[in-house]
Amino acid sequence: MSVLERGGNAYDAAVAGGFTLQIVEPHLNGPGGEVPILIWDENEQRMRAICGQGGAPALATPAAFRALGVEQIPGIGLLPATVPGAFGAWLAMLRDYGTWELADVLAPAIAYARDGFPLVPRVVQAITAVQDLFRSEWVTSAAVWMPDGSVPALDGLFRTPAIAATYTRIASEANNAGGTRESRIDHALSLWYSGFVAQAIDDFYRNAAIRDTTGERHTGLLRREDMADWRATYDTPVTSEFGRYTVAKCGPWSQGPVFLQQLNLLKHAGLDRLAPDSPEFVHRIVEATKLAFADRLAWYGDPDFVAVPLDDLLSDAYSRERAALIGQAASTVMRPGSPGGRAPRLPDLEAAVRTLAASDTRFGVGEPTFAPLPPAEWVKREVFVGDTCHIDVIDAHGNMVAATPSGGWLSSSPAVPGLGFSITTRLQMTWLDDGVPGQLQPGKRPSTTLSPGMALRDGMPYMAFGTPGGDQQDQWTVSFFLRHALGGMNLQEAIDAPSWHVDHAPGSFWPRTTLLNRLTVESRLPQATQDALRAAGHDVKVGGPWSEGRISVCTREPVAGGGRLLRAGANPRGMQGYAVGR
Repeated sequence: MSVLERGGNAYDAAVAGGFTLQIVEPHLNGPGGEVPILIWDENEQRMRAICGQGGAPALATPAAFRALGVEQIPGIGLLPATVPGAFGAWLAMLRDYGTWELADVLAPAIAYARDGFPLVPRVVQAITAVQDLFRSEWVTSAAVWMPDGSVPALDGLFRTPAIAATYTRIASEANNAGGTRESRIDHALSLWYSGFVAQAIDDFYRNAAIRDTTGERHTGLLRREDMADWRATYDTPVTSEFGRYTVAKCGPWSQGPVFLQQLNLLKHAGLDRLAPDSPEFVHRIVEATKLAFADRLAWYGDPDFVAVPLDDLLSDAYSRERAALIGQAASTVMRPGSPGGRAPRLPDLEAAVRTLAASDTRFGVGEPTFAPLPPAEWVKREVFVGDTCHIDVIDAHGNMVAATPSGGWLSSSPAVPGLGFSITTRLQMTWLDDGVPGQLQPGKRPSTTLSPGMALRDGMPYMAFGTPGGDQQDQWTVSFFLRHALGGMNLQEAIDAPSWHVDHAPGSFWPRTTLLNRLTVESRLPQATQDALRAAGHDVKVGGPWSEGRISVCTREPVAGGGRLLRAGANPRGMQGYAVGR
């Protein structure tokens, strides 16, 4: 908000916010993570997607992992690293659409890292959970997160001086390079992807042997050359029409199209006649989710490597064919479709059972691990366990940004010496099975769960939205969107309404175990609805009253006489979401 009030545009503000989140929510994202971004640019009058998802290292092949005796890529450690793409994506947007200097957008993050920030309870939980690993194995992380040898206190300022020094050096050297604002940002990119940052990562990943979830110590595969060869890229978002709305998502290098597939399946489901907390409303959405996520497993992958049949998957004919599978009873099997007559091919889903049996799970799995908080009255409340952040911005000019930064969280991999941060472990989302769309290949992007959203209404830019939550991202936002678009709820009402998610596919994070027909609902969902869902065959699990989702959203719409009305809503779950405007 400070950036906007000092004359920055939405892109400047989003970048400043993104870098600050890396510092103050290190359990959810970090400098070595990734970010997909959707933008609406008012001057260009178009939406664009920016891919900040890095690809697999050149040394990362199925054969290389099989030679190590593993069936699945570990969830933590050095082996699951991809090129860290967040820095490149944020700077590409800043260079091409922003107005501020890099040093200025980095200033808040540097100040928090250097001078201190308050640790939210979940950061302390994350450090508590992995403290033994840090002390015994990941000593570089212990130096960052346990500088005096113990878990930091809940009630003090915490500093990450190594990260502050890294960003300060980049900002200073880029500024000293002279030239235009754009060339200075390009110089910063070179420092990261082929300069001292890339070299420090190369040295560590090439030479350090680090324990991971295999129970063994392994050196990493990521190299300076992998980073030097990577660039953040732009593409056209994938869209689908739903009544007055044109909804946009990133391509099948993300899970974003499952949002669109669910909408397409539900276009003719009569949801507008149903109460949003009724069993029929929940059942129809859940069954559409199951079908769409089965297709995600069977068909999604990096379109630079895989011929994803996206046109067929999003076609009206295919959607009607799939929607006809939704009956009165809960489906208990996974049912990928055959778009264009193609036969689906799934990975070996039993490998997760074998992998888990042969692995060391003491230090967590692929998603961030949290330990119980130390006893303290002021933290005895429900806090959502997430693995990601989300930020939406709309400025006075009408520019819009939706971004979902993640990866490189403090418990994902050991901190790189001298840099002070961890590298993403997103490679765990690939498969080693031959012939499946998500198979690991050098340079190939894993099909990330990260999924910002954007929507036009009546052809005009309207909404930027998203949520953390891994596989739940394109579930929570679907029900939110439908409550708003069909049910007439305002943004905050649609966020606050009782929500749910379904597990009906292998998890995207290690060890990728498969759970079918598990429907987890908030306890606030009416008891009659819960009972009816069980009667329909759903395996209903009741969670806390405010446990499902972390959605944030901004909207813009024209008003009579000129100008725009801006609105925003943020999730109360977890007490870490904010809607701010002036």
